[in-house]
Amino acid sequence: MLEIIVLPLLTMVTCKETRAAIIAVHKNGFTGKDIVATKIAPKSTIYRFIKNFKERGSILVKKASGRPRKSSKRQDRLLKRIQLRDRSATSAELAQEWQQAGVSISARTVRRRLLEDGLVSRSAAKKPLLSKKNIRDRLIFCRKYSEWTAEDWGKVIFSDEAPFRLFGASGKRLVRRRKGERYHQSCVMPTVKHPDTIHVWGCFSSKGVGSLTILPKNTAMNKEWYQNTLQQQLLPTTQQQFGEEQCIFQHDGAPCHKAKVITKWLGDQNVEILGPWPGNSSNLNPIENLWSILKRRVDKQKPTNSDKLQEVIMKEWVAISQDLAQKLIESMPSRIAEVLKKKGQHCKY
Repeated sequence: MLEIIVLPLLTMVTCKETRAAIIAVHKNGFTGKDIVATKIAPKSTIYRFIKNFKERGSILVKKASGRPRKSSKRQDRLLKRIQLRDRSATSAELAQEWQQAGVSISARTVRRRLLEDGLVSRSAAKKPLLSKKNIRDRLIFCRKYSEWTAEDWGKVIFSDEAPFRLFGASGKRLVRRRKGERYHQSCVMPTVKHPDTIHVWGCFSSKGVGSLTILPKNTAMNKEWYQNTLQQQLLPTTQQQFGEEQCIFQHDGAPCHKAKVITKWLGDQNVEILGPWPGNSSNLNPIENLWSILKRRVDKQKPTNSDKLQEVIMKEWVAISQDLAQKLIESMPSRIAEVLKKKGQHCKY
């Protein structure tokens, strides 16, 4: 009789199904010895299943506790404090310092413990160093303009200078490659020791990009060049985009921007200035995002000489849509709020 019941169950392959079959037969009144005779499973396994069922009243197996942890919760908290004290410490360095506290553990285990606390290893974001004065000035600026809406910021023309270099050195470049293709010609970014660098000045508002000036090779922006740029590029842009409507001009605190001759010239032209602009606050200026976008587009064209680089820069600049410019301008209230939230420190922008 037992063979008739159990025989169809012999085809079952999973331990869970075998366990269920053994318990089902046992519940029908058959002993362990009877079930062993069917050879559905090893004798020790059958008796273990029956014993567990009698003790727990379930066919489910109690989950094993696994290998005991080598560190206590208190020691884990110590590791977290050590890491937060020095964010750049490697897992090997942390393991060594943890060992001095009496915990003998591998660097791999250190990484697992930190992951449990949400501490993931990532490339550090590169941001300008903020002094106490920078932080204070950022807060003053953001409080001053905290009530401005996107419509208010739409009346501002943002400006800045930026360098562009040959061979993709202006920005990052990602490639998709197969195994063994790391140094394939199509997967490398060529570099040179002294790449040609082109400096540009540009401005934009919610109405779109304005003029873009490319400085002559090996020429740095100074007060003479800056005044000429404002005369030849800024004024036509304000006239084209705003007409007789009053707009506000933004520029940072670079020495040539703060020169007395520039301040006087701007006053003579009745140009209203936004600010004073806080130092080391590129993340408050949406033109920095515009430069990043422009550099990626330029690098994608892979210019091979300075003339071609200049040509591509101008072509890609005028191709920037008004929708993109407006979207960047409309981010200003969020930028201001984020800096205030971070109490003047760096934020995501």
